[in-house]
Amino acid sequence: MKTFNELKLAKELIRFPSVTPIDAGVMKFLEKKLKKLGFKTKILEFSEKGFKPVKNLYARLGSKEPNFCYAGHLDVVPPGNIKDWTINPFKPSIKKGHLIGRGANDMKSSIAAFVSAVSVFLSKNNKFDGSISLLITGDEEGDAVNGTKKVVDYLKKKKEKINFCLVGEPTNPNKLGEMIKIGRRGSLTGKLTIFGLQGHVAYPNRANNPSTIIIKILKELKDIKFDKGTKDFQPTNLEVTKININNTVENIIPATAEAIFNIRFNNKHSSVSIKKKLNKIFVKVNKKYKSKFKIIYKVSGEAFLTKPNKTTYMIQNTIKKITKIKPKLSTTGGTSDLRFIKAISPGLEFGLVGRTMHRVDEVVSLKDLKNLKKIYFNILQNYFK
Repeated sequence: MKTFNELKLAKELIRFPSVTPIDAGVMKFLEKKLKKLGFKTKILEFSEKGFKPVKNLYARLGSKEPNFCYAGHLDVVPPGNIKDWTINPFKPSIKKGHLIGRGANDMKSSIAAFVSAVSVFLSKNNKFDGSISLLITGDEEGDAVNGTKKVVDYLKKKKEKINFCLVGEPTNPNKLGEMIKIGRRGSLTGKLTIFGLQGHVAYPNRANNPSTIIIKILKELKDIKFDKGTKDFQPTNLEVTKININNTVENIIPATAEAIFNIRFNNKHSSVSIKKKLNKIFVKVNKKYKSKFKIIYKVSGEAFLTKPNKTTYMIQNTIKKITKIKPKLSTTGGTSDLRFIKAISPGLEFGLVGRTMHRVDEVVSLKDLKNLKKIYFNILQNYFK
């Protein structure tokens, strides 16, 4: 059985400029690699009006249960100003024991480590009792509309059973082995528009200034004490991210004012319960000031927690044996595609150190890459004992 080198494969994947949602041929490339290992593969392309089509890949080796799934994404964020990089971001380079390139950290190297680990596992285990699968998307860094969410719907229809899922996101803050993610906060964004009455600044009694109203509302939103957090989650938090009053002159009271805010909420709430709470404030304040409002909500995901089970603890112990660090079970950070996968499988996230993700000169330590491959290999060995 041919085995793959994790560094060589990481470099090959980085060379594809797969800036979300562009595929650039990377799915087909990975599919060929997996077919060489005996995987049955299917590239799933989804499209939806208003969004660009996205290619995804589902591959499975074996037909028995349990089915251990690895999930990840091959799309990357844009490199930004190429001149700010010390190398071409899509021509990976090794400097001072680190691999540099866009996706080196988030998360092409993690995918390379897992595929390499699978190749070694298969070379040592001709027959194993179960299946290994990969769910790879090209829409994690983008809208997340035609990616993992739709693959999960496809797997549901096909009655494809996944028993446990490991998502390879870069979960560690500073050192490999520090942190496993067992859940994530929910994320809700609100776009609030207040409609006042335009008028001359010298005659405020003839107008109704929406900027005054929106400031009152935003203060009330920031003053909300949603909760004190839980054993597993940080307190729910609201941040105002944008305030816009489109006024071209200084002596006119504007007609409208707009604000955008984001709430990261724990599992004491749902997006529905939070919307109800906020809407009461909007109605109350606008009624007081005789104005009107419009609110548009976008929910990126609900809060969720995977209750630790024997697989969780096995992975935790496996990581500790190799890194000499006992990883913390955490729910911090942003959202991930596990928010979709949780509908069909329990799971967790563990990957590289995330310090340079989305940054110029994104890097991965060669030592970490090698150790991540060892961790993934040992997870497979222990899971299929």
